[in-house]
Amino acid sequence: MHKFLIIQTSFIGDVVLATAVAEKLHQCFPDASIDFLLRKGNESLLKGHPFINTVLIWDKQKGKKRNLLKMAMLVRKQRYSHVINLHRFGTSGFITFLSGAKNKIGFDKNPFSFCYTRKVKHIISEPYTHPVHETERNQSLIADITDEHAAYPRLYPQQEDLIQVRSLQAGKYICIAPASVWFTKQFPIQKWTELTDALPEDHDIYILGGRQDEEMARVIMRNTRHRKLTSLCGTISFLQSAALMQGAVMNYVNDSAPLHFASAVHAPVTAVFCSTVPAFGFGPIRENGKLVEIEQKLYCRPCGLHGHNACPEGHFRCALDIKKEQLLWWISKTTSETV
Repeated sequence: MHKFLIIQTSFIGDVVLATAVAEKLHQCFPDASIDFLLRKGNESLLKGHPFINTVLIWDKQKGKKRNLLKMAMLVRKQRYSHVINLHRFGTSGFITFLSGAKNKIGFDKNPFSFCYTRKVKHIISEPYTHPVHETERNQSLIADITDEHAAYPRLYPQQEDLIQVRSLQAGKYICIAPASVWFTKQFPIQKWTELTDALPEDHDIYILGGRQDEEMARVIMRNTRHRKLTSLCGTISFLQSAALMQGAVMNYVNDSAPLHFASAVHAPVTAVFCSTVPAFGFGPIRENGKLVEIEQKLYCRPCGLHGHNACPEGHFRCALDIKKEQLLWWISKTTSETV
């Protein structure tokens, strides 16, 4: 019987998108054992996942090198038939190298790719005309044992998660996740405030984020005219956030993890891309997803694969020139459908 290990020790959104690999493997090998290795702090994303047997947690903050070796030895003891490494950096490659797996699969950019039995070229779309989504890139690693068609990523909020957010779902509501780790990937606070001012007054608005985002939420709430805002920053879990987003009329997000939460529970989403571009492979993938970006071309966009702590050019037009009306597309669509 196949025994798979999926490795993705990067950020929250990367783990969510990597669940598409677990979905595909389960579709093709329903009796196989599937484990998942991720970084400490992201493990709650996979709580109760029906297809993942064991979640291996690597602590990258404390004793990183020592814990890396311990994890590599633990993986080796499991005698996996396939180690599928979605991560492109040396630490995960080291684990793959020592795994003892007959089939070691990963991207060519990993410095340990010399040990892979199947090595796939990692492509970020150039010149941004034929985008490849991250789920498609990941699918290319297992295309030889499944097929070329990527599954959708999936999260599985548990019953307790659904119960936790049920009281918030009595009426129509909208979720916004305004924060990002990177300044240039984050729609500015004043633009979020303008948006909330324009949202339907009879809808509740829930602000999602971590404890580090509480101040941003307070600023928006102080400055908006909308009277039905509630900050949930730091008060609900990843899966509870996904469960809440699933029932929302609309979810507003940046190019960040909450976008992938929405995709993973088939929730409607409007994703604002500022300095990055969807051709990198991280845009909405469901039919109820909408992309919003500056309407004109900028000489400086994109300014990098990730984000920056400040606009390198000093003007931040990629965010500031996005019009409020671009984000309100669904309101007119909903109205026309009910007429």
